[in-house]
Amino acid sequence: MKIVVSAFSNLYTDQRIEKVCDTLSRNGYAVTLIGNDYGGSVDMQRPYPVKIIRQKSTSLKTAYPEFNWKLYFELKKYADKQTILLANDLDALLPNVLIAKQIGIPLVFDSHEIFTEMPAIQGRFTQKIWRFLERKLLPNLQYMMTESESYAEWFSQKYGVKPVVVRNIPKQIKDMVTIPDNNPKIILYQGAINQSRGITQAILATQYLENVIFKIAGDGPKLKEYQQLVKDKKLQDKVQFLGKLLPDDLRKLTKTADVALSLEENGGVSYLYSLPNKVADCIQARVPLVMINFPEMLRVYKQFKVGEIIENHEPQNIADKIIKVLRNGRSYYQAELEKAAAELCWEKEEDKILRLFQQVVAENF
Repeated sequence: MKIVVSAFSNLYTDQRIEKVCDTLSRNGYAVTLIGNDYGGSVDMQRPYPVKIIRQKSTSLKTAYPEFNWKLYFELKKYADKQTILLANDLDALLPNVLIAKQIGIPLVFDSHEIFTEMPAIQGRFTQKIWRFLERKLLPNLQYMMTESESYAEWFSQKYGVKPVVVRNIPKQIKDMVTIPDNNPKIILYQGAINQSRGITQAILATQYLENVIFKIAGDGPKLKEYQQLVKDKKLQDKVQFLGKLLPDDLRKLTKTADVALSLEENGGVSYLYSLPNKVADCIQARVPLVMINFPEMLRVYKQFKVGEIIENHEPQNIADKIIKVLRNGRSYYQAELEKAAAELCWEKEEDKILRLFQQVVAENF
């Protein structure tokens, strides 16, 4: 059985798509992956075919329609009567819906977020376009996955769909943990450098901290703004920007941290209801976290005391919780991190994916 997977992504840093494709490929499905080169691309070695759509557009305003137009013809080329389509996020869904109807084949939709509620499009005209597509396409979907219980509840209430929850969490790391003796202590943020991530407040919190280095690993549209903030506040000796790292390099970095941050702001329900990838990444690295009290992070915290929770984004408050974790030390949190790592791992999610695709095959072929 063939599965054609597509996403508006340059793919090489998209760990969820890589894990899903790996799971399906290892379990006998013939996977073909389609992405694009918007924002750059690198050669990837995968055990299945990868097609990169070349984009001429230099802005998202034109890149999305260009990609969807080209994706439609790529899907037409690769899909046949023995194919399941797997569309990742709303920005790749329309051509998949069209091809699925034309050929009469099933489509699985994997929504990594609530796309129409992302802070980057809040209040813009494009939000109206995406919401129109969401209203038209989602109620007719038979098979869907999404990343958190809160997301699933939102989609179910709004569109009557019943997504399978497949959390975007890493494979279990069973290696012996070596806790570094850092001097200065390392605070880590990993992820996209854009609005509503709590990065501004985390940078300002370093004013209240001594003998620390705050490492920011990632890239995004707010990078220059945050770099300027560091200069304006004369915090260059406390804050480092490391840029976008390949997944293996990022995993190595994560293991070295004394504390990691997940301080998303309520820029819309997509952030409010998310379980950020970095939470489970840090748990697998056995690194304690300072997290905001959003539903999915509270869900983790109530089950496993893997760090500390903040109730607001006041820099002094953030600093106080960081200090508490640093004073306790990584060893203090290891027992709970071990329990969480055994539960919050990709191996626990794989069966959900395989059961869903077994259902798709049984009902359509």
